[in-house]
Amino acid sequence: MTIREITVHDLDEHLRSGGVAFDVREVDEYVEVHAIGVTLVPLSGLADQIDTFRSAPSGTPIICRSGARSMRACEFLAGHGIESVNVMGGTMGWAAAGLPVESGDPAA
Repeated sequence: MTIREITVHDLDEHLRSGGVAFDVREVDEYVEVHAIGVTLVPLSGLADQIDTFRSAPSGTPIICRSGARSMRACEFLAGHGIESVNVMGGTMGWAAAGLPVESGDPAA
């Protein structure tokens, strides 16, 4: 199975145009720092939240810390017939590129 990948700059453009993206890190990681505009859906609860991905547009980007967990999430979703794309470099790459980040509780 081949999972399509995009760069952090592609994700930035996607978010700026009003697109949806998901962050599959755990809550504590997300609270520490995350790309502005991404929605938290931890990998540990992915199976319970599959309808969230089913209702999202096909090819929705998924980000994590470095790109490994988001790739696993994309592979899991593909196995359920849901197309998504992996963000290469993850949140570390996003921050290193100087793209906008924030911190705080996703429920706030």
